[in-house]
Amino acid sequence: MTRHIRHAAFFCALLLAALLVNAARVQVVEAPAYDDNIANRRTTIARYGQPRGNILVDGAPVTGSQDTGEHLRYERTYTNGPMYAPVTGYASQVYGTTLLEHTEDGVLAGTDPLLSPFPLWGAAARGRYPGGDVVTTLRRAAQEAAYEGLAGRKGAVAAIEPSTGRVLALVSSPSYDPSVLSGNGSAVARSWSTLNRDPDKPMLNRAVRKTYPPGSTFKVVTAAAALDAGVVEDLDVRTRTPDPYTLPGTRTKLTNASEGCEDVPLRKAFEWSCNTVFAKLGVEVGVERMAATARAFGFNDPDLKIPYSVARSTFDTRVDRAQLALSSIGQYNTRATPLQMAMVAAAVANGGQVRSPYLVERTVRSGGGTVAAAGSRPMRQAMRPSTAAQLRELMVDVVREGTGTNAWIPGATVGGKTGTAQHGLGNSGTPYAWFVSWAQGDRDLEPKVAVAVVVEDADADRGEISGGGDAAPIARAVMEAVLKSSPEPRR
Repeated sequence: MTRHIRHAAFFCALLLAALLVNAARVQVVEAPAYDDNIANRRTTIARYGQPRGNILVDGAPVTGSQDTGEHLRYERTYTNGPMYAPVTGYASQVYGTTLLEHTEDGVLAGTDPLLSPFPLWGAAARGRYPGGDVVTTLRRAAQEAAYEGLAGRKGAVAAIEPSTGRVLALVSSPSYDPSVLSGNGSAVARSWSTLNRDPDKPMLNRAVRKTYPPGSTFKVVTAAAALDAGVVEDLDVRTRTPDPYTLPGTRTKLTNASEGCEDVPLRKAFEWSCNTVFAKLGVEVGVERMAATARAFGFNDPDLKIPYSVARSTFDTRVDRAQLALSSIGQYNTRATPLQMAMVAAAVANGGQVRSPYLVERTVRSGGGTVAAAGSRPMRQAMRPSTAAQLRELMVDVVREGTGTNAWIPGATVGGKTGTAQHGLGNSGTPYAWFVSWAQGDRDLEPKVAVAVVVEDADADRGEISGGGDAAPIARAVMEAVLKSSPEPRR
């Protein structure tokens, strides 16, 4: 009898061990597969079962969470949604997440193990914690100035702090309200369909996800290459440039929107944006040096993130001399995002150094403790400091007495460059108006802001000066907002 009892007990122990092994297999080994199974609603219900963390601008949230009382309990809300959409993106119960809502989802949704007081245990436990907050580098006043300046016109604005790379403003227009995509009702599907059918593409982030021909604003890069290469050694020596200029190896004659460009020195050519001078300079510098300088500014970089990805700005390295001439004035295959052109202006303002731009200052727990901070950013030298000093002179001249006078700010030193970019079949499209600039208050120790503005539906009759007429006033408003909100320098 005792033997049978022992056998039964041993068999029960085996069954218990098998049960424990199977439970461990299901809960540990196969848990990720069950979590990711489309039929598993528990993860989705848990995801929306608590308020989402917030995205902050100047210490105040521009997002929120609304209790719906439904199965998927909390929906995302947005304050001034269209103004901040190019930064926040959307967090939708149907269509997922984009932009900061996507790249910082772990913190915002409360799944990042670093939100736990014991991160190693949190990673093993796969727990969910109160959503953390994302502190951005944006300045509210600058964002408002950029958004109001575009006033619904197609275009974009990017502003950064030259010495650090902090993104101070990022606006795309026309925009949309991300809150219309937050829930899961039929209205969300209708809004999604309407937004995607809209020919103006309001969900396209023009500031970082669309590239444009930069037109004459690219002459900043060409001037830097020419000065660094020694092709130009004196800003006031005549350049021996014909007007019109025949593109090498062709019969095509390049002309200027401004008169008096024949043989002018670089200073005047920059001030009045003479195409002929810069096309010839690009050819004299050569494709290798032009490409190297463009690359140092950030062109042809496929890995730029702020933290979400930025479209690659391009300078074609496989061009003949005629194509190089056009590339050197921001045409042919040269393309740039507004953020990239803000980086070009920032490099001039920052002594030739390019700081990688970033949008997130830090992430914090719901109680305020820091999860992660931006830290120091990578830096590269786009040009010699002496070249940057000369370019600052040239850009200041543009604002004082050239095509960029609309960007002048009392009590500040402002440098700028206008541009009009032709596009479309046979250049038949309405030109894009560009303006890139930087500003330093008279009491500031260094430039505080660099801005790039592009307006797609600008006044086509202004020619080269359209950048000064359409885009420069927007840049001025953004720069003024930053200078006014900057803390007083320490003495």
